[in-house]
Amino acid sequence: MAISIRRRELITALGGAAIAWPLAARAQQPALPMIGFLHTGSLDQFTLRLTAYRQGLKEMGFVEGQNVVIEFRWANSDNNRLPEFVADLIKRQTAVIVALGSTPAALAAKAATATIPIVFTTGTDPVALGLVASLSRPGGNATGITALNADLAAKRLGLLRALLPKADRFLTLVNPQSPLTEPFIKDLQSGATNLGIRVDILKASTPGEIDAVFANLPRRPASVLLVSTDIFLFSNRDRIIAGAAKLGLPAIYDSREFVDAGGLISYGAEYLEVMRQAGVYTGRVLKGEKPADLPVVQSEKFELTINLKTARTLGVEVPPTLLAIADEVIE
Repeated sequence: MAISIRRRELITALGGAAIAWPLAARAQQPALPMIGFLHTGSLDQFTLRLTAYRQGLKEMGFVEGQNVVIEFRWANSDNNRLPEFVADLIKRQTAVIVALGSTPAALAAKAATATIPIVFTTGTDPVALGLVASLSRPGGNATGITALNADLAAKRLGLLRALLPKADRFLTLVNPQSPLTEPFIKDLQSGATNLGIRVDILKASTPGEIDAVFANLPRRPASVLLVSTDIFLFSNRDRIIAGAAKLGLPAIYDSREFVDAGGLISYGAEYLEVMRQAGVYTGRVLKGEKPADLPVVQSEKFELTINLKTARTLGVEVPPTLLAIADEVIE
């Protein structure tokens, strides 16, 4: 009982100060470091990859809402908004700007600041894009992971040829406004020359143009499609898969998320691993490491995914040789 009395007496003596102190202490606590997350697409198209990114952050000891804040800026396929978003993140004194799977966002961030750290992921050589001076020593305020998916076009063309050896019309869908299109087409044309085939290029940079491409494409047997590496095309994957299905057009993509959504076949970097690595790099930067000293990571994990249900719908018989080397087969 004496202890209780002394406690009440202490509270009375302190008066309102005992209540005000916790509020004052909280007010004096430093603000949590902020990650500015900049992206060309939309949240609903990026949920799975965002989970992998958060996992990488967690491995470095950072949990959103506990010891770090993430401010998201989604452009919803309107790249014109990226400079505005970057300026806002800079004004908010973000600790690091993150541009994952969105090369236009990475370039916009790089153009806006030479001091705030930037962590990116891109589908081609970041040196050629001007994001870093070299892979081993980036030298500036940016570093990240390159999936090199735009440079695997020839490989995908070979896989499509192995899947459908009787195909005689090869098409590719690209976004002419994407910085990844040039390296993609260059690699694709190299592969086409080696295989002695011609590839016709279809262009779309808006959802309406995607619809128009498929609406104006005549249904013709023995036609196949390669879809370029590009965040806009990725964000419109359901639309592309539906257009190809309507024409009975077998297609190959750069990520398994297309195949999960009903596409036929994909080959490319294991994107969820790329996102996890980006989370780890973000954590390292938040802990004080400089992007200039963090080598750009090159993807080493690639996956071949085949959707047998879609193959049956299209009347495509997948050769046993491809099934044997596939990392995952969706029944």
